[in-house]
Amino acid sequence: MRVGIVCPYSYDVPGGVQFHVRDLAEALMARGHEVGVLIAADEDTEIPPYMTSAGSSIPLRFNGSVARLSFGPLVATKVRRWLDQGDFDILHLHEPVTPSLSLLALWNATGPTVATFHTSMVRSRALQMVSPLVRPALEKIDARIAVSEDARRTLIDHLGGDAVVIPNGVYVEPFRVAQPDARFTGTPQAPTIAFLGRLDEPRKGLPVLVGAVREVVTRIPGARFLVAGRGDAGRDAAIAELGDFARHVEFLGGISDDDKAALLTSADVYVAPQTGGESFGIVLVEAMSAGTCVVASDLGAFRRVLDEGEAGVLFRTGDSADLARTLLEILADDERRAAVAARGEHAVRRYDWSVVTDEVLTVYEMVLAASNATVRVDEAQGGRGRLFDVEGSGS
Repeated sequence: MRVGIVCPYSYDVPGGVQFHVRDLAEALMARGHEVGVLIAADEDTEIPPYMTSAGSSIPLRFNGSVARLSFGPLVATKVRRWLDQGDFDILHLHEPVTPSLSLLALWNATGPTVATFHTSMVRSRALQMVSPLVRPALEKIDARIAVSEDARRTLIDHLGGDAVVIPNGVYVEPFRVAQPDARFTGTPQAPTIAFLGRLDEPRKGLPVLVGAVREVVTRIPGARFLVAGRGDAGRDAAIAELGDFARHVEFLGGISDDDKAALLTSADVYVAPQTGGESFGIVLVEAMSAGTCVVASDLGAFRRVLDEGEAGVLFRTGDSADLARTLLEILADDERRAAVAARGEHAVRRYDWSVVTDEVLTVYEMVLAASNATVRVDEAQGGRGRLFDVEGSGS
């Protein structure tokens, strides 16, 4: 099967959607399928060989974050050329209503099309405004996927229609077998609490974590907070807010995938203090895969990933005092912390790419089967259409 995947966001500063697209492409290729990915990227940005760059992008603030999008007549020409050259059996668009590559590809799509929706938000004026403009294009989509119930609800409320829920995938094994690193490993007197995320995006929750440091360190003087992620402005603001307590927080900057796995498997607790705009929570699944106890804000998406608090510990969103209380309780209870981590390790199996890829391929096969049936009807009526050989496309 020839699969074309389109990512609306730039690979220059990759995030959850970009990693999802990359991992899905590689999981499909591991099954023997041919995959091409269209994505925005600057000339000096290194991208995998199966990716094609549509050029540079423009940063725009959206949903509490900065999205780097690519649009315009020149980009549209590149999208059409990529589609023509790819001759894909199926086209898989991510965030197709975002004014970027996926929307351009949707406008030009002529064959079987699947779309994945990642965004979660309670109310969006932008989506409400764009909805009448994109609804006709959305009718070209043969199957819709949402990465969570929250993303599905956003789709239903703002754009209409429904979707099957297939979660984000994680390669569980690399995190499961990662070895502890002495740099990140704590002791009973000096436990380590880890955080990963963009430091200059308030919704990622660094200010909430910073607000809990004083209380935790007052009770556990040796506690170390390991903060990984880019964003100089957020780091500097955190240091200023911490004052003398800044010495208990180690800012690691951007880290490699190997270091991320080592950090997660070494820490006593992983904290996810996000305040909103999360449709899933991939880093929670990564921490659970590493066998680390997760403490997370009680956002709907996080509650569902953590089985309503069975596979992780929840605190009130945005409440630094409640986060501090929760951390102190879980750090003081080794038996409970181990039990929560064990339940997390069991729960993540459903998010492994081996499972998720099967579910995505099932959607592809249903779409191709429906397209095949439609083409046969058209031909029987004297029309013309492309015949998709479902049986011959499974490798």
